[in-house]
Amino acid sequence: MAQDDQMFLLALNRISFLKPKEKLMLAQIFELSAFFSLHLRELEEILGRRIKSRSWSPTEILKMAEVDRKHLTERGINCTFYWDKAFPPQLREIYDPPVLLFYRGRLPDCFKPTVAVVGTRRPAGAARSHAYSMGFNLAEMGISIVSGLARGIDSEAHRGCLDAGGRTTAVLGNGIDSIFPRSSIVVGRRILSQGGAIVSEYPPGVPPLPYNFPARNRIISGLARSVLVIQAPERSGALITADYALEQGRDLFIHTVGLDGTVGRGTRKLYEEGAPRVDCAEDILKSWGWVLHKEVQRAMLKYKRLSEMDEMDRITQRGGTGSAARLARLMELELSGIYSRNNGDQYLTKRHS
Repeated sequence: MAQDDQMFLLALNRISFLKPKEKLMLAQIFELSAFFSLHLRELEEILGRRIKSRSWSPTEILKMAEVDRKHLTERGINCTFYWDKAFPPQLREIYDPPVLLFYRGRLPDCFKPTVAVVGTRRPAGAARSHAYSMGFNLAEMGISIVSGLARGIDSEAHRGCLDAGGRTTAVLGNGIDSIFPRSSIVVGRRILSQGGAIVSEYPPGVPPLPYNFPARNRIISGLARSVLVIQAPERSGALITADYALEQGRDLFIHTVGLDGTVGRGTRKLYEEGAPRVDCAEDILKSWGWVLHKEVQRAMLKYKRLSEMDEMDRITQRGGTGSAARLARLMELELSGIYSRNNGDQYLTKRHS
């Protein structure tokens, strides 16, 4: 991408009164110098709407874009634009895709399915542990997780995925240079160290303003094949993600654990409106038409019940440790005919019609 093109897109991204689709449209019909010579009234005519903001300072916008470009080279922040090969293709499908994504780490593999796991920041009952187990069990089956790195359900889903050795993506509602809330910093570091990504459409320095988060949620659902709401009260941000999921044609599920009590009112509403409920990771995979062999289900249950130390000691004696050892053991099972795999590292078999 030419430097002027990159600069133009960074500058467009800094104009807060423009909608994502407007930024894309303007990028397609203008060049840098021509766009910033427009008067505000001319811009209103092109957009076909009134602009509430009276602040229009191309010089200041270009200065901010220049700072953003510096961050890309000096602070280890990456950026991919809508037309780039690296831009997640599933995000191009949504109604209002971001014109760009800032990111740290490694963007999710578009050829592997991803589940968005979302919910309240203040989970009640067993919702917290079920968010963790869903993240863990999906990751065990080769499914990646996307969520918002918030307290509660989001962080637990990320943590479960990481503990299973999986890759997860966190989408921020603030600038890419900081993690909010600060209580999620440790999880954020683990995401990057284990090959995942932290992404945001907001440039460095943008604070976590309340209206950023509903917009952030469209990216969470946009990156996913399916969206799972664990537990959500009324007016929960997770319900906004659910709305986006339906708008974007994503599968929407609710977890049975989130149906009870005041904190489950939003989840119950989704269920009453037709969202199917699930109890475990396998339920989501079955809805896709994927099923685990019974032998693999039994083996997974057996390994869960075994002492981690005893199992790792047994495998280590054959020359492996950690996740590498687990993969070696799974390969042994595959060679012995206990199970087959499909789609790379997903230990699944396609249901035949």
